[in-house]
Amino acid sequence: MTRVLVTGGAGTIGAAVVRRLMRDPAYEVRVSDQRTAPQWMREACEIHTGDLRDVEQARAAMDGCPLVIHLAAIVGGIGNFHKLPHTLTEVNNGLYNAIFRAALDHGVERFTYVSSSMVFENATEYPTTEAYLPQCPTPTSAYGFSKLTGEVYCRAAHAEHGLPYTICRPFNAYGPGEMPDPEPGIAHMVPDVIKKVLGGQKPLEIFGSGKQTRTLTHIDDIADGIVVATGHPAALNEDFNISASEELTIAETARIIWEECGEDPAAFRLKHLPTFEVDVVRRWPSVEKARELLGWESRISVREGIAQTVAWLREQDLTQSSHLSALGK
Repeated sequence: MTRVLVTGGAGTIGAAVVRRLMRDPAYEVRVSDQRTAPQWMREACEIHTGDLRDVEQARAAMDGCPLVIHLAAIVGGIGNFHKLPHTLTEVNNGLYNAIFRAALDHGVERFTYVSSSMVFENATEYPTTEAYLPQCPTPTSAYGFSKLTGEVYCRAAHAEHGLPYTICRPFNAYGPGEMPDPEPGIAHMVPDVIKKVLGGQKPLEIFGSGKQTRTLTHIDDIADGIVVATGHPAALNEDFNISASEELTIAETARIIWEECGEDPAAFRLKHLPTFEVDVVRRWPSVEKARELLGWESRISVREGIAQTVAWLREQDLTQSSHLSALGK
């Protein structure tokens, strides 16, 4: 078996990646995260706890792991991008410095960097292809710039030292595992809006006009795409959009959430709040490259995935705050 290090493995996407790896007998998993790993993960995986901004901790976490999937980052919803711009860049860049150094020191066989659709926040090409990135205007948000910086690290380490890498860009991750935050906008849209509907909010408050579009992608699909790319020869030194293909407006997504929470469709009404300075107008990726090179595509429909997420959140204490790095990614 091949040992895989998953940084940020206790987060929502991280945990989904760990579950997906565990279903494949070719892999054994080590998780590195400062948060407490859930019981099932502690029983099934090797656990490293430490600050991966420290290069010695990063080396210790990576020792004996030919494959690395790097998800550890400060993330969150649109509110986080504006509330914590320096913290995002400081922490994420600190992680890059130590993690890439450790990967080079250990000579890892494949370094999979989990980037973000936010590298395309100023895109004007739709559907947005991977090949468009060099022409895409630089991200405005600190978060988008930080995730793009990680991609630059990958390519720089490859160009100078031959680091074998794969870049995966999830688009609009959602699914069971992420709690909403008491402050709207800090968590992602789906848990935030589900909380509002389950709490009886009428009319339903959203940021902006509701005409902004997103391509919601279930965490289990994202995890599958990341694991497939990590092990696929055609993904070596390549980048991929890991995404569903259905473009929906925020208003359309809010309606699906409303209906899957059991509310009367005829009673659906929106209240439009002022939005943030950076609120991507359109997000719709091309998924052809992953389909053609990896044979991968998403499987879970938005309505099915939101129904799962609603059911999971009904079981949780919605007064609990989400962690700053809820998606762990």
